[in-house]
Amino acid sequence: MPPTQTNLKVMSVKEIPFLNLQSDKATEAMETAIQRVLKSGSFVLGAEVEEFEQEFAAASGLAQAVGVGNGTDALSLILKGLNIGPGDEVITTPLSAAFTAMAIVMVGATPVFADIDAERLTLNPSAVSAAIGPKTAAILPVHLFGQAADMPAIMNLAKCHGLAVIEDCCQAHLATCEGRPVGTFGSGGAFSFYPTKNLGAIGDGGIVGTNDTVLADKIRCLRNGGQSLPNHHESMGVNSRLDEIQAAVLRAKLPFLRQWTERRRSLAAFYRTNLNETSVRIPAEVDAGHVYHLFPVHSTERNRLQEYLKSNGIYTLIHYPTPIPQQPAFATYKVDCPTANRLCNELLSLPLHPNLTDSQIQLVALTVSRFMPTSV
Repeated sequence: MPPTQTNLKVMSVKEIPFLNLQSDKATEAMETAIQRVLKSGSFVLGAEVEEFEQEFAAASGLAQAVGVGNGTDALSLILKGLNIGPGDEVITTPLSAAFTAMAIVMVGATPVFADIDAERLTLNPSAVSAAIGPKTAAILPVHLFGQAADMPAIMNLAKCHGLAVIEDCCQAHLATCEGRPVGTFGSGGAFSFYPTKNLGAIGDGGIVGTNDTVLADKIRCLRNGGQSLPNHHESMGVNSRLDEIQAAVLRAKLPFLRQWTERRRSLAAFYRTNLNETSVRIPAEVDAGHVYHLFPVHSTERNRLQEYLKSNGIYTLIHYPTPIPQQPAFATYKVDCPTANRLCNELLSLPLHPNLTDSQIQLVALTVSRFMPTSV
């Protein structure tokens, strides 16, 4: 149900954390799932992983899913499975968790950063087009904050230049672009099950989603040390396996994901209605398939706003304060992306998760509306 639209009257609530990972509805199912694994005596690449792979693929509109250790490994394994490595360039976004670009470096390829679209906050296809060169092998868009990148435009560029497309879906479980599930546009999509994600494990976990059976089979081999048969290492793989307990927990939570996604959308709609005429600017919802992993707002006085909210018991986070190419670890790949640079100084993520109550979101909106920038 959507939050009640009110005139934002003052109400008495306790401090509002940025995130609440407790899942009352799923707790019993999770506990049962963990006990099932403990009794089975099978802890790595067993029946739970196989069942979850099938269930997640079905829920996400994918033909195949391959469980791996985390979302970063999922990206690097897709790249490796496509034979992208030393000497290749992969175009990606400067606005994301640095792990996106690290996955490119992990396979020996070179990340090339193209600027973002100021409204969608994802890769700008025009900037991607300008960045394509003779060494470009792939484009790696990120469906950031739960909103899909402009996949039709990106796929058109890829087709024109003969490039692979790998989708970073780590913040976009069940998201769609023009009605089509993310992860189904390119060669494959990487999903993360880090605990804070829309579908989170109780530790690390990830999955590769793809409609390419050959690629899926190759990644199944690569994730397990390159073994095509026990003790037969056909290729130089890695050790990146989703364990049985994490898979069982994710299986228990998966049936709740659509309900949780609709709650996220309802909360986001409330923010959009009640923050529309305040001092903050709200990023556009370009596509109705947005799943609202996060809800960032723009403020030219972001740090003051964050402190103001904290002083009123409301906790927020900054995603991401520094563009990836400005990070010390990526000094070799440094490039100027002015739109990303500006937005990294403006974006502030407000609390938004399925356990956020109507009273809590009303108080957040009220408090944001009372913030007075010094420039006014």
